Amino acid sequence: MMATTEGYLEGQCLIAMPQMGDTRFERALVFLCAHSAEGAMGIVVNKPAKNVSFVDLLTQLNVIEDDKAIQLPDTARRVAVYNGGPVETGRGFVLHTSDFILKEATLVTGNDVCLTATVEILRAIANGHGPSQALLALGYAGWAPGQLEHEISNNGWLHCEADHDLLFDPDIDAKYDRAIQKLGIDPMLLSSAAGHA
Repeated sequence: MMATTEGYLEGQCLIAMPQMGDTRFERALVFLCAHSAEGAMGIVVNKPAKNVSFVDLLTQLNVIEDDKAIQLPDTARRVAVYNGGPVETGRGFVLHTSDFILKEATLVTGNDVCLTATVEILRAIANGHGPSQALLALGYAGWAPGQLEHEISNNGWLHCEADHDLLFDPDIDAKYDRAIQKLGIDPMLLSSAAGHA
C-alpha cells in the first residue's frame, strides 16, 4: 500500500469499504487519476453502464456511421462502458494504456495509465490506432481538498496498487475481490464495522 509522491495516491485504486454508506460507491473500485492538495479525481472501473455499448456511443457521437459498426477492430469491440462516477455523467472519459497519448489532451497518471476526454481518442480506437487497452467511463468521482483524506481516515476506503489487469480485465464482477486480495485480506472477512488501529 505505498502512496505516491508526498503521500498522495494518484495512480492507485481506492476500494470502497462496506461501512462507507454511499450506495453510489457500494463495492466500488476507483482508479485515482489525480490526487493533490487541490482534491482528487478518479474513475470507477467496476460499475458497467446499463443499456449502452461502446459501439452505440460511437454511432451516437457520429464517430462512425451505423453501417460501419461491423468493421470495427477487435480492440474497439472490447472497450467496456462504465459508470465512472456521479460527477458530469453526460461526459465521457477514456482510461487507457500509455501506448497512446494525445499531446495536450492526455493526462498521464501512475502505473502507465492515461486519461483522455476528447473525441479524437474515440476516432483513433474506432480506426484501430488507439491504445491497446481502454475503457470508457461516463462521469467521474471527485473530492474537494481534504475530503478523500477524511473519508480514508473514517474507514471509507482502502487503497492498493493498480495494474492493467485490475483496470481493464473484462471480468468486472471479480475486480473488487481481487483488489481486496492484493492487500492480503479475505474479502469474506470484511465487516461493516471497522476500527482505527
